Amino acid sequence: MNRFVGIKFRPYGQVYFFQEGEHTLKVGDKVVVETEEGLGLGTVIVLRTHLPTYLQEEEVKPILRVATSEDLEQEQKNRELSREAYKYCKERIKVRELPMKMVDVEVYFDRSKIMFYFTAPHRVDFRELVKDLVKVYRTRIELRQIGVRHEAQMLGGLGNCGQICCCRRFLRKFDPVTIKMAKDQNLFLNPSKISGVCGRLLCCLNFEEKHYLEFQAQLPKIGKRYQTKEGALRIARANIFRQTLTVQPDQGQEIEMPLEKWEQIVLPDQEQENQSLEEGKE
Repeated sequence: MNRFVGIKFRPYGQVYFFQEGEHTLKVGDKVVVETEEGLGLGTVIVLRTHLPTYLQEEEVKPILRVATSEDLEQEQKNRELSREAYKYCKERIKVRELPMKMVDVEVYFDRSKIMFYFTAPHRVDFRELVKDLVKVYRTRIELRQIGVRHEAQMLGGLGNCGQICCCRRFLRKFDPVTIKMAKDQNLFLNPSKISGVCGRLLCCLNFEEKHYLEFQAQLPKIGKRYQTKEGALRIARANIFRQTLTVQPDQGQEIEMPLEKWEQIVLPDQEQENQSLEEGKE
């Protein structure tokens, strides 16, 4: 059975799929493949018998070869070149007084291109910097401006939860995160509490939004007084983690009950209207 191999070229990069072909691979193996940018050396991350739904089998290229000792040596040299190019580029940025910050350098496996990633508050005219780099490295040079979220993904860091940032560990696409999500989750709108190391809103707000909206769709209106089989009750608050409501009778102390019980005791809208009319007559 033909298997499909998911590989990464960088620890925080996307997963790309190739056909295993005649090779017998396992997770962690290094392989050489042909990409649109030339030869690439990647690490096997996953093996599967079916492709993701967004891919067609005819689009998937085969693995060229399992990485040899020469390939691994070349990869090590590329890492050293990457570190050297990073330092040199930072020096030239300082000399030319460019308003940009170096983040990372990627050297393609066959050295057909060197990619320099940077952040900047505005667009930067780096044409002279490119000339400096081309003179030294004699290959295609590309400078790519990235956002602060991608910077955090590349550099890593610890989030408020004490774990390595999600963007570094597993996130590959950044979905929009809005302040409305924080409000939906009843969080204090303190920037230091709801922002990540990148300074933007926490990505995990997006992870939990669906669950909060589903829970809130089942809730009665907070603060409203309802007629129930146990008498009139005002909704004080709700707890998504316990899946409970706290209600306040007209006389007596607050009561916490499961959301399921509330659904059993609350009267239908028509009965609530009739009950309210009867109370008004009295």
